[in-house]
Amino acid sequence: MTFPDIEILSINTIRTLSIDAVQKANSGHPGMPLGCAPIVYHIYKNILKHNPSNPSWVNRDRFILSAGHGSMLLYSILHLCGYDISIDDIKSFRQWGSKTPGHPEYKHTPGVEVTTGPLGQGFATAIGMAIAREYLASIFNEKGFEIFNHYVFCLCSDGDLMEGISHEAASFAGHQKLSKLICFYDDNGITIDGNTSLSYSDDVEKRFQSYNWNVFRINDVNNLDEVKEVTNLAIENSDKPVLIISKSIIGYGSPNKQNSASAHGAPLGKEEVLLTKKNLNWNYEEEFFVPDEVKNHFENVKVKGIQLEKEWNELVSNYSIHFREKAILLNQFLNGDINFDFADKLPTFEESIATRQASGKVLSELVKNIPFLIGGSADLSESNNTYVKDAGVFSYQNRNGRNIHFGVREHAMAAIMNGMALHSNLIPYGGTFLIFSDYMRPSIRLAALMGIKVIYVFTHDSIGLGEDGPTHQPIEQLSSLRAIPNLVVIRPADANEVVEAWKYAVKHKGSPIALILTRQKTNTLDRKKFSNQNGLHKGAYILKEPSKIDLILLASGSEVDLAIKAAEELEKKNFGIRVVSFPSWQLFEMQDEQYKNFILPTDIKNRIVIEAGRSLGWEKYICNEGLAISIETFGASAPEKILFEKFGFTVDNVVNKALQLLNSK
Repeated sequence: MTFPDIEILSINTIRTLSIDAVQKANSGHPGMPLGCAPIVYHIYKNILKHNPSNPSWVNRDRFILSAGHGSMLLYSILHLCGYDISIDDIKSFRQWGSKTPGHPEYKHTPGVEVTTGPLGQGFATAIGMAIAREYLASIFNEKGFEIFNHYVFCLCSDGDLMEGISHEAASFAGHQKLSKLICFYDDNGITIDGNTSLSYSDDVEKRFQSYNWNVFRINDVNNLDEVKEVTNLAIENSDKPVLIISKSIIGYGSPNKQNSASAHGAPLGKEEVLLTKKNLNWNYEEEFFVPDEVKNHFENVKVKGIQLEKEWNELVSNYSIHFREKAILLNQFLNGDINFDFADKLPTFEESIATRQASGKVLSELVKNIPFLIGGSADLSESNNTYVKDAGVFSYQNRNGRNIHFGVREHAMAAIMNGMALHSNLIPYGGTFLIFSDYMRPSIRLAALMGIKVIYVFTHDSIGLGEDGPTHQPIEQLSSLRAIPNLVVIRPADANEVVEAWKYAVKHKGSPIALILTRQKTNTLDRKKFSNQNGLHKGAYILKEPSKIDLILLASGSEVDLAIKAAEELEKKNFGIRVVSFPSWQLFEMQDEQYKNFILPTDIKNRIVIEAGRSLGWEKYICNEGLAISIETFGASAPEKILFEKFGFTVDNVVNKALQLLNSK
């Protein structure tokens, strides 16, 4: 049998594996794999520095499929390159327990760098990975020892570039002149509804040039010589971000569906699969077939990857001889180790201070002692207290600055933080007002889904921010964030709880953390009188305990001080009041049942929660017989003290509500 050129055969193997998998699952997106197979073939086979035997090698080139609906494109090339994805895994595409889910999932599938699917997210996350490389290179690289010199590649779609997050992220990346960041834009002119002309007429080239990106074009992705030439040109000119506008044909090879919306998100159909294979000169009847020639063609990918990592390890070994102190730090970084010998240097507080201000003081000390902690704010660093003096500003002139000015780009900031965390063992943090967490929610959700460690600093946490009014006063945001699985939300009661919250945040692994902080001053509790603030690590703890318990007051944040004052008034009326500081539902739920029942005894039915937000979700802890002093409407514009009074957050109101509950029994 006469075989076609091995490169064409390999590209068509990617295509046929993809359409067979989609057809067998009777679900998926065949159009992009058929159209973009030449790009991923060339990148993975000829360009990418990677080791399929060790997908987590830290100096690998990254490839991100931002258009995650084309997941079979990625699974097919990963299989051919020798990643731990078998033909049986390909056959079980989109099935229960499979390594090949409908959209790529980080930690679930070897070789998948980031969970993608919500469009625009992968594109912005790639920019975060590029920032991580720039920062790490500035710390560790020395002449003749480029410890971090890899590239970040991304493949995005029309939909990615329509999403608002792509505008935010691309603008930031161009301003920062991020190097070794190359994005292929699959310009196939088709979305689910039809031709992109229905809703989209951007001049993408001019748009990205205005962002300060280098822009190149591939006029036909099926012209491999052109693909290779333009890719090399992009690499040579990657001193700032590069966009390669790549003209493809969605559903390429399908005689009845190519270049149409029908190829986007549904199986081709059995007959059309056969016609497509015939059209591609695919001469094999067996489904999920990989020709021996293709297997042999890809064998050197794995061998080359092992050799590349070996050479890098030798480089690091020599580096440790010439740069001993940096080598020690590099080893700590690679192992994710944080030395907490400095913990006694963290501040303790006695004065009344806003928890955002306390956070800033703690953060400054942490940044001095943890070189892997880096972050900033969405143009609110002074308000969020996230700017760290003497730590420098990250910029294209100063890559080792620790303060990142994200600009008014909350959504991009959150996705960029995801990329920084996914890159390796950096700990990114980012600040904004709690109300604007709504702008970040898709990226926060993905961080929780991936189980990565990013730290959100959300300040101005309630009506306590005052005169800015209901547009800026968070009401439903706390309950909304608490509803996200695997997101740890912590609302400290006072400055010393803030210290413990930060300790937890930098040590914790396996999920993102949201710190919820006040604009207004809060009283710092006298810990000689009340329980130690390290109870925060259990999510809820008893601050004040009576000899007998008639009522339990539960509160978080600034309302804890109000609960204590109300308890003292009720004690004058001979009632025993337990006060529980409840900074984190998620941490509380991690405790065993014995502890939870100790804090909230089942036989104590009289319970009141005090929180300046919606009560949604507190029902679990106050039960049917309890009460909530909360806010179920939007806020208003007025000084904070007036607002707290008008919304019922006063000692008198808490006492009256408590008496009503106690006297109703």
